[in-house]
Parts: sequence; C-alpha cells; structure tokens
Amino acid sequence: MSIAPATPHASAPAVRLRVPTDEDALTWYRVFDDPEVMEFFGGRRADFSVYEELTARQRRHDAELGYCLWTLTDEADTVLGFTGAQPWPHTHYGPVGAVEIGWRLGRTAWGRGYATAAARAALERVRAAGVDEVVAMIHSRNARSMAVADRLGMQRAESYETPRGAEAVCFRLEL
Repeated sequence: MSIAPATPHASAPAVRLRVPTDEDALTWYRVFDDPEVMEFFGGRRADFSVYEELTARQRRHDAELGYCLWTLTDEADTVLGFTGAQPWPHTHYGPVGAVEIGWRLGRTAWGRGYATAAARAALERVRAAGVDEVVAMIHSRNARSMAVADRLGMQRAESYETPRGAEAVCFRLEL
C-alpha cells in the first residue's frame, strides 16, 4: 500500500506548510476557538498555554525528527490550522510507538479540500524523513476526518477507548 500522490489535483487548493512559530500559538488558540472545531477534542479550545507548549514541541520535533505538526496556510499566508505528524504522544493507550499524522483546521477552511491537500503534502515530507508507516487516530463519530483518511488511502485498523471513554479508530498507511 502507498500514499496517494502528493501532486496537486486539478481541484486541490494550494497549501503551504511551515514550522510553527511562537506567534502561531496565539493564532491556533483563536482559530480553534469554536465548539464545532473542538467537538472531538473536549468540546472547547484548550488554554493558551497548551498551544504555547504544542508549538514549542513541534519545533523540537521538526529539528530532531524532520517532521512535526506544521502550520497550514493558504496562498495568501492565512493560517488555517495545522497538519503533519508527530510521535504518538500517549504511553497508556493507542498505537504507542507509532508516528501519528493529524490535521485540525478552523471551520472557515472546512469542505474546501485543504485538509486532504495538506495531509498529502505532509505525508510526502514524512516519507522523505524516513518514516515507513503512519497512523491516524480519529474519533469514531468524526466523519469528516475519516473521509480525509479514506482519501489518503489509509486503512481502518484497530479501535481504542480513549481516557474520556470515547472510541477512537486507528487508520494505518504504509509509506
């Protein structure tokens, strides 16, 4: 199995991925301040300090691993959210030891192809960094993210119960 091509599709929007900056912590905090965006992440945005730590951790991942959750922008350099990969961050459940690909976009970017286009670009970067398989952990009711995983050619694998008691489906993709 291999990833779907990263070359732009005729209808795919142009996306840019860059290493998150200190300023992106505030931008992510604002972009994700929407109960619909955060529905499968606790229902409300995290505290600003969480985004400060997250962007700092992603800079470390990029420097050490060659990949991270990159800030996603459009052609006008408007921050839409993030996409990319990181080591699975939990040790007590889920695909411990795996590299997780993920995406989170502000609601204004939904339904326009940004998540799929950005995830394809991220997969190419992750493959270039030497990763041979990724997983995506998706809440069992998150149909939009499952559709992105399907478009990427990911295969539904096992499921896990999250610490909050929800079911998360693990999708896998060999690169």
